[in-house]
This record gives sequence, C-alpha cells and structure tokens, in this order.
Amino acid sequence: MKVFDKMNFHLERGERIGIVGPNGSGKTTLLHLIVGLLKPDAGEIIVLGKPRKTEKDFREVRKRVGLLFQDPEDQLFCPTVAEDVAFGPLNLRIPKDEVHRIVKRTLEEVGLEGFEDRVTYNLSGGEKKLVSLATLFAMNPEVLLLDEPTAGLDENATEKIERILKEKAETYIIVSHYRDVLEKTTNQIYRMERDVLKPI
Repeated sequence: MKVFDKMNFHLERGERIGIVGPNGSGKTTLLHLIVGLLKPDAGEIIVLGKPRKTEKDFREVRKRVGLLFQDPEDQLFCPTVAEDVAFGPLNLRIPKDEVHRIVKRTLEEVGLEGFEDRVTYNLSGGEKKLVSLATLFAMNPEVLLLDEPTAGLDENATEKIERILKEKAETYIIVSHYRDVLEKTTNQIYRMERDVLKPI
C-alpha cells in the first residue's frame, strides 16, 4: 500500500511543526522514515543537510535526532528511571561520572527530581512520558520527533509537557490528535490526509 506519493517536506532549525490527521494517514510513518526505522521505496531523505540511505547514515541521524514513541513501553526498558535515562549517553561512551550528572540534570529539567531509583514499570502514564522525554533530552538532540506526547495524559501532565517543550526544545515535529496542544506548542500546523501535508 502506498502511503506517500511525491511528498515534499522541510523542517528548518528553530521551527516547531505540528501535524494532525486521521488514524492511518501516515503521521507516525513520516517520523519513522526520518530516523530510518522505515525505508522509502523511492525518493530521497535529507536529514541534517545530508542525503540518508544506509543504516550507517541513519545511525548518525539517531544520535542527533530524538524520537519519542507514542507508547512509553516501546521506549523504556530498563529496571529503573536512572538506567533508562543513562542508556543513551552510556552508548555514546560518555564517562560514567558525567552520565550521572546528565541524569540528575535531565530529571530536574522534566520535574522528576529524586526519581532516579524508581522502578519505571510502576510509574504513572504521565511519569512514563516524562521519563521518555528525559531519555531524549539526555542525548542533547538537535531535533525532536514527538509522536502523540500527551496522549492519554491528564490536564496537569499535559500542561507540564507543553511547558517543557516550550522552554527546553528548539526544533521539533509533534504528531498529535490534540489541536489545542499544537496551538500552544508549535508555530505551524499541517494536516496530513491522503498522503498530502497541507498547512492549516
């Protein structure tokens, strides 16, 4: 089944883009194409100024572009919060003492001070979303791709994520069913339907 046909899409540094659209319209597929989790049958993907084709290309992309999965269970797999947040920096071979400082600082940034030793599995839905966001911030990404970051969250958790994004993130794409969230956190909203992105 063809999802996109002759789609052109650009994201410049400093842009905060929102995408809405019906289920199955390709919103998540677009994010996965950008980081190489899916491969296009045709066309060209240029990320951070370079054409990306091979797995090696996309490994570099994934070091610099953070993807927030719609379901935190797909993102969090370590026993404790600290281990989840530390996983990315440790894979970059950052020294352990520096990783410890990164974990502490990042958890403070998302309002989860003192959560280092909490068992991730036992956290609330909102807390898991915040830990997932912390795993991205710990990598200091140049771009964030956020798939339904407030889905299933109560008003307080939603407002916290909105505030964090506005304060801490410079360039990102948010896929969401919640138009009000996008109006607060982005400077341009597109609607995806029938493999076409149109500004709203």
